[in-house]
Amino acid sequence: MTGQANAPAECDLAVVGGGILGLAVARELKTRHPGLSTVVLEAADRVGTGQTGSNSGVIHAGIYYAPGSLKARMCVAGAGAMYELCERRGIPYDRCGKLIVARDESEIPALDELERRGRENQVPGLRRLGPDEIAEVEPHCVGASALHSPATGIVDFAEVARALAEDLGEQEVPVMTGAGVDGIADSGGRLRLSHAKGETRTRFAVFAAGAAADRLALLAGAPADPRIIPFRGSYLKLSPERRQLVRGMIYPVPDPSLPFLGVHLTRHIDGEVSLGPTALLAPRGALARTAAWPGTWRMALRWWRTGLTEMHHALSRRSLAKEAAEYVPELEPGDFEPYFSGVRAQALGRDGSLVDDFVVSETERAIHVRNAPSPAATSSLALAGLIADRAEPGLT
Repeated sequence: MTGQANAPAECDLAVVGGGILGLAVARELKTRHPGLSTVVLEAADRVGTGQTGSNSGVIHAGIYYAPGSLKARMCVAGAGAMYELCERRGIPYDRCGKLIVARDESEIPALDELERRGRENQVPGLRRLGPDEIAEVEPHCVGASALHSPATGIVDFAEVARALAEDLGEQEVPVMTGAGVDGIADSGGRLRLSHAKGETRTRFAVFAAGAAADRLALLAGAPADPRIIPFRGSYLKLSPERRQLVRGMIYPVPDPSLPFLGVHLTRHIDGEVSLGPTALLAPRGALARTAAWPGTWRMALRWWRTGLTEMHHALSRRSLAKEAAEYVPELEPGDFEPYFSGVRAQALGRDGSLVDDFVVSETERAIHVRNAPSPAATSSLALAGLIADRAEPGLT
């Protein structure tokens, strides 16, 4: 009943956010407790339009993340669950594989560290390649060394979100679109959620609201730290006659001090091949809030050189193409055209540090997903289980 006119006035569980994670949480808890009256409240006019639908569609294998971290545990488990769901629901996907390429000897130590992490995280099939072996996987790619992850795949996460919403419909869980929450208050032992379609009093709530995570957490009485800083990521795409230069995915060795993976080439499930993303601050309507947060200025002072590079990439197709040509030399600026842009909701601490792991916190009668950037879509089914476990005391 997506987009129905009237939201329920009372329920046991309200999930705020109709992205892939919020929908997965609602489905998980409804499956565990079929008698639980549940509603999903989504601000947009359809599900999966935020981070879920504006990314490169990669099912990550778990290579990058610190062993023992939530990202590492949830990504590896979540990838397996995601492939299983796609098989069961007939959602197209492709385990096309990924290369992480050290372009020269200076990047070998960082690649060694990625290999160590990947093996400790038990990423399936991970193997180290030399220059000749790189060409066997990606014939047009060059590098000093590479990691090959055959378990990394691609899917349309927005399609997965729609499938989860269909599952909820079969469980008689209304998914209310156009119902952005703008008020939270205590109401006789319940939470009263004011939204664009009225008010809903709920016994318990889970907030998985992406870029609105910090604002809603504050309304519910949570601390201000961390604050969500939206980054705008823009992509280019290869012209159709040049797509054969990339079989799967080709990534650089990322800067280990930043929670971004660098400018990469990715084949999409529809056959397009993208290059990107850039990473620029995208305050949209929240410029004053972003500027007022102390961490914003501390981050800017620390990363101003990186910011200038990203600005150059955003303004110059040639500079972005030059990055790609370092590992696929045949690529030229004229091979690319504009593609799409998305927003990454990234948590930023008061001290100016970009929060690297998933963050899930609690207030009275609520759980808040405070940081869920990539690989949250890959991890969504596993992360939903963890959130459901933490929600159980408030629902029983």
